[in-house]
Amino acid sequence: MANNDNYISIENATIDYLNFSGKPSEYNANGQRNFCVIFDDEEVAKELEADGWNIKWPKDREGNPKPPLLQVAVRFDPYPPNINMITASKGVVKLTEETVSNLDDADIEHVDLRIRPYHWKMKDGKEGIKAYVKDMYVTCQEDPFAAKYYAPED
Repeated sequence: MANNDNYISIENATIDYLNFSGKPSEYNANGQRNFCVIFDDEEVAKELEADGWNIKWPKDREGNPKPPLLQVAVRFDPYPPNINMITASKGVVKLTEETVSNLDDADIEHVDLRIRPYHWKMKDGKEGIKAYVKDMYVTCQEDPFAAKYYAPED
């Protein structure tokens, strides 16, 4: 993981809690697209938290600690992210606001991403950093018939 120019770059990231479609749930308001990056290395998560990133430290139902995570927002305005899905039959396909929800049900094999910070400060003095996806390359496993039936455009 690299943290250059305040961006966080992560190769072979582990992501979970995918909501690229922005579906409402008890944990998510309608239209809020996001996912979480899971950190295997707690020291990295502690460093990011010390820098102001909103790292969460969840526990399971028995109260045992789970790996730390960072929720990353996916917004297409005012700065659209560069999100790409890579498959064997189609190669690299840039996803749009209308197609990014395809990642919710994808069989994800590999993720490389760059996260941009948004520094916020409230009138009461509370401040922090919200994470937004800047660039993302998601390699997906295709079903066995995709290559057989996929017809590339001329």
